Amino acid sequence: MLDPRVIRERPEAVRAAAKLKRIDFDVDAALEVDQRRRALIHAVEQAKAEQRRRGKALGALDAAAREAEKAALAGLKSEIAAREVELEELERRWQALLLRAPNLPAPEVPAGASDQDNVELKRVGSPPAPDFPLLDHEELGRRLRIIDVERGVRISGARFYVLRGAGALLHRATLAFALDHMVRKGFEPMEVPLLVRDPAMVGTAYFPGGEEQAYRIEKDELNLVGTAEVPLTSFHAGEILEERQLPIRLVAQSSCFRREAGAGGKDTRGLYRIHQFQKVEQVVILPADEEASREWHQRILANAEEVLAALGLPYRVVNVCGGDLGQPQVQKFDIETWMPSRNGYGETHSASRFHDFQARRLELRYRDAAGELRFCHTLNNTVIASPRILIPLLELNQQRDGSVVVPPVLRPYMGGLERIEPPAE
Repeated sequence: MLDPRVIRERPEAVRAAAKLKRIDFDVDAALEVDQRRRALIHAVEQAKAEQRRRGKALGALDAAAREAEKAALAGLKSEIAAREVELEELERRWQALLLRAPNLPAPEVPAGASDQDNVELKRVGSPPAPDFPLLDHEELGRRLRIIDVERGVRISGARFYVLRGAGALLHRATLAFALDHMVRKGFEPMEVPLLVRDPAMVGTAYFPGGEEQAYRIEKDELNLVGTAEVPLTSFHAGEILEERQLPIRLVAQSSCFRREAGAGGKDTRGLYRIHQFQKVEQVVILPADEEASREWHQRILANAEEVLAALGLPYRVVNVCGGDLGQPQVQKFDIETWMPSRNGYGETHSASRFHDFQARRLELRYRDAAGELRFCHTLNNTVIASPRILIPLLELNQQRDGSVVVPPVLRPYMGGLERIEPPAE
């Protein structure tokens, strides 16, 4: 969450952040609740101090005065209790408001309403210009008998699918290659829970506000994760780390689940917008240092770019605009990979930095060299997300004869298979 001092001392900056991010946050209401809350805390503390002082003086009073004073102290106790009830309500309102406050964006975050306003930073590789008509990944997958959307929908409903044969192997190979790449980069591999409690969702800023996107197990009060970021970033929640332990670099491959509420009829064909998928996610926990956060933001972005380069996929990097940024991020870079069936770039990765926004919610702190307790900085980025990445992998590597060439880096994970061929009739 946002440092409360920022709301008190820099209210105009918070208003500007809410406006840029298009988040409904009433700064004046937050300031008013905070002012009342702090005044009431002071009043309760003073009343309790008076109660202690007068209680200690009872022994010096005569019997009649003592009984009168006891009655007065009983009244003071009731008054304190009533004020504490009021204070509890104000504290609840204050915490609820804090959980809705937007993080302050970096100065270089562009203005804009949606992903259409994101600003391109660079392009790597060029979309190919084949001399034969390309099939989209769903039709290609059907002919190769490696993707079956029809049966996936029959089993589970809209936005589900089945990968089979070489499609399942290609999916697994891509994830394994990405995970191995991150282990070679010095990240600790983790196997994490897919079901998490509400504090993990609140701590990583998916709740409140993202409940409609989450699959919830009401009976057990657990939530299916939409990304391994949630358990990875929550791993050290409530702990005090030593500065020498930082940075902590974690990576996990996990199943992910999203309801895609509000998507309506958007991207209904194929594998682009689905309910269940796999991701390899990287998380970094740092000391509270702006320069280090910026440096690591570029490093985790580069980790993902290296995977795309190894796969031979053309992509671009965009600086995400305020309206597409979200509540917790200071800045986010998206990687968009070229997808012929969309005749454009489609988002495949998001790299975010949060400063201490998540750490405050998670009570994730460290002791610095001077012995002072400070909140950590956190960052995360997709290394690969599949089966969405199969869209460009299949479409860009298809051949005139209907086969698909397997990128060389994935062949060792597929038993040396170089080409996915149409099945014999």
